[in-house]
Amino acid sequence: MAHSYTPGLTVTERTTVQRKRLLPLPGTVLVNTGDVVHADTPVARAALPGKVLAFNLANQLGIAPAEIHEYVVKREGDPVRKDEVIAENQPFIKWFKTEVRSPITGTIESISPITGQVLFREPAKSIDVLAYVDGTIAEVYPQQGVTVETTCSLVQGIFGIGGETSGEIMMAATSPDQALAPNHMTVAMKGRVVVGGAFLSADTMARAREVGVAALVVGGIHDKDLRTLLGYDLGVAITGTEQVGFTLILTEGFGTIPMAPKTFKLLSGHTGHKASVSGATQIRAGVIRPEIIIPQPTSSNATVTGLQREGIRIGDPVRIIRDPLFGRIGEVSRLPSELTQIPTESEVRVLEVRFGDGKTAVIPRSNIEVIEGA
Repeated sequence: MAHSYTPGLTVTERTTVQRKRLLPLPGTVLVNTGDVVHADTPVARAALPGKVLAFNLANQLGIAPAEIHEYVVKREGDPVRKDEVIAENQPFIKWFKTEVRSPITGTIESISPITGQVLFREPAKSIDVLAYVDGTIAEVYPQQGVTVETTCSLVQGIFGIGGETSGEIMMAATSPDQALAPNHMTVAMKGRVVVGGAFLSADTMARAREVGVAALVVGGIHDKDLRTLLGYDLGVAITGTEQVGFTLILTEGFGTIPMAPKTFKLLSGHTGHKASVSGATQIRAGVIRPEIIIPQPTSSNATVTGLQREGIRIGDPVRIIRDPLFGRIGEVSRLPSELTQIPTESEVRVLEVRFGDGKTAVIPRSNIEVIEGA
């Protein structure tokens, strides 16, 4: 029988991953294939053109647009400083002299005798793309960026917000089912990747922002607390650009949900180790998972776990990702090959999941995800 592939969250002690680091526009690659890089190493750089400002010089001088070149003392392409004279008249009586000064520091883009306007361009801004993870440059794309490869421990979350960051892992919970309170957030957590247990309240997240944590990793939160943190309702199709002061990753889902013991054990085993974290999440085509990457020294004797799997199998650990059993974890106990009619009257492939209390439930395969890893 053909395998039914069900993508899931990876939680593994050792694997190899590659991450592309690309510029938003053509630029310069700063490293070479084989170079060893750290998370904060710039690997590519580009210059983002500055904003353009239109300035009506003819009106300022009280002249016809066609006369503008008779009064300007700067030319197209010239650099200018803010308040530097760019045009002036030459009256017979010096008290009537008019000087027009540059409104910004930048460059004169164009001078138009048709409109009487001068276009200024602000200075270009340099954009650096960082390596994001400690690793080795596996491939270089001229003028575009690179691929960084690292051997690491990898934990994927179910949902996240916030961009890329890094820091040492620090445990704030002593067990996977412990909820974190504001008093768990201490000044020692500044710049750290802080791992909790089952739950974070809005007050705890506010305290974490005050402390200056780099990232928070926890089993679940309430959706109303997420609204409080962001100040608006979040459309969860794509995340990763939110500015809330830290990156947040949920490993299980929304609600008070204990972190999976395997995930908690892996993270606690790397206390004090540097981790790279991204909250970027995409739940539609081209799924993107929030992640915690913990680089490890490469060893020729170590076994590296691949991220590819043949298909779902009996005994695989899975998580339910749809109501009414959202967030529950169990293992596959049966894989019927025939289509089964569900309450919507659709016929779909299903599987049977056995939970820790011995109870079972028949679930559409699209409503679960495999918890992958060795």
